[in-house]
Amino acid sequence: MALGLRKSFMILAPGGSLRRRVAYSLAIVRLVLVPVIFLAVYYLFKMGLIVDQIVNVDAPVTNLAEQISVQMSDARRAERSYLLLRDPQYLKTNQEALVQVQQIAREIGSRASSEPGFTATVLENVTLYQQQFGNAVSLAREPGGTAVERVQQVVHAYEKDLDDLLKQGRRRTRAQLIDSLRNQVGSFDSQITSTMEAGDPVLRQVAPALQASSEKILQAAGELETRSWARVQHDHQEARHLLYRAEWVLSIVSGLTLLLSVWISFVLPRQVVKPLQELKEAVDHAASGNLIDFELSGQGEVVELAKSVRRLVARMQKAV
Repeated sequence: MALGLRKSFMILAPGGSLRRRVAYSLAIVRLVLVPVIFLAVYYLFKMGLIVDQIVNVDAPVTNLAEQISVQMSDARRAERSYLLLRDPQYLKTNQEALVQVQQIAREIGSRASSEPGFTATVLENVTLYQQQFGNAVSLAREPGGTAVERVQQVVHAYEKDLDDLLKQGRRRTRAQLIDSLRNQVGSFDSQITSTMEAGDPVLRQVAPALQASSEKILQAAGELETRSWARVQHDHQEARHLLYRAEWVLSIVSGLTLLLSVWISFVLPRQVVKPLQELKEAVDHAASGNLIDFELSGQGEVVELAKSVRRLVARMQKAV
């Protein structure tokens, strides 16, 4: 068989073992995914903490603080009704409302560890209010007249205040008059206390203390409700900012990861496939009856295979 022209082929296989390079490349691909997974878990964890704070602490505490205000208002209303009508049922209603206030205050203390002073303040003032109201009940004298007559007395005093307000309204604007009427309409319970105090000096002495202790409870509940609602809004804003930041960070990291993965997908086939293509071309050239020379560079399985092919081709050429 006549041999053709001699041609040199360069088999370049940089690096070490092919299996090792493939293993390293796959390890790099896996490591590229670690930042994405880590950041996703981190932001999910942070978001979970914020949602847990809103759902289990801030929002419930806001609702509980509002319930304290409602229960304390019911207790004051029952107090005034008892002083007016002397019906023992109102005493029971008053005590039940105060018990609810105490239970709610303790629940707030168990939920909101950042508000240790609130529970102590509420419980202290509830105890003080109970003592003051108990003294008022034991010291207040029996009101004169029947229950209906006492109610009529309160209503007449209330009507008189409304008449005086309307007379003064000629010198006020319409908006001022409406605001004054709204305030007066909501003051019927206070009118009961004022009317009863007018006929009982003991109540005149005890009423300011009752008012002060109950106002401290209502004030503490109102301040806690305001703070808790502010924390809910702050947590909501923080969650939105965290979500916005997570979108940007994950987008950037994912983009970089994609670019690195694409780069690896081009580099790895080039290092693995190109030497094999060169070797295949050399074998085809030798099979066509041409002479070939190998320039080998590197190490690993591809280089060993090229050496074996070179020996085989050399032996075949000598045989010819």
